Amino acid sequence: MTPLTPALAEKFDALRRLYPAEMAPSLVLPLLHCMQQDRGFVTEDDALCIAQYLGVPPIQVVEARSWYTMFRMQPGGRYVLKVCRNISCSLRGAEQVVSHLEQRLGIRVGQTTPDGRFTLETVECLASCGTAPAMQINDTYHEQLDAATIDRILEDLP
Repeated sequence: MTPLTPALAEKFDALRRLYPAEMAPSLVLPLLHCMQQDRGFVTEDDALCIAQYLGVPPIQVVEARSWYTMFRMQPGGRYVLKVCRNISCSLRGAEQVVSHLEQRLGIRVGQTTPDGRFTLETVECLASCGTAPAMQINDTYHEQLDAATIDRILEDLP
């Protein structure tokens, strides 16, 4: 198991101080987010490290990591594009958004461009039903998408 770096251990400790000791299991999601923010993804080994740090059963962290789609299990591109495919987005054109992105980027859902710039994913819900179709690029939401808007967004990325 890979040990925590001193910087990451310091972040974990800062988060742990915010919770009473008996609430350690409540730190699973915040620590998974912290690990992903630090490394870009969370391996099963990382999940085991978090479980050991918290003193919780490993399955508790491993299951959380695999259940929530916001946790990446392998490295992604510099920009991770997550297109909502739930009912509201689907009814308002999510399939066309995905098709346009696949054509524009030259990859399929689940793939990363050869230059490592973009990873394309679909997710079940971005909680943006009123402004569908929606996409998240890293931590930024983009809504009411069409091909022209998508092209502008991609061109504006550094």
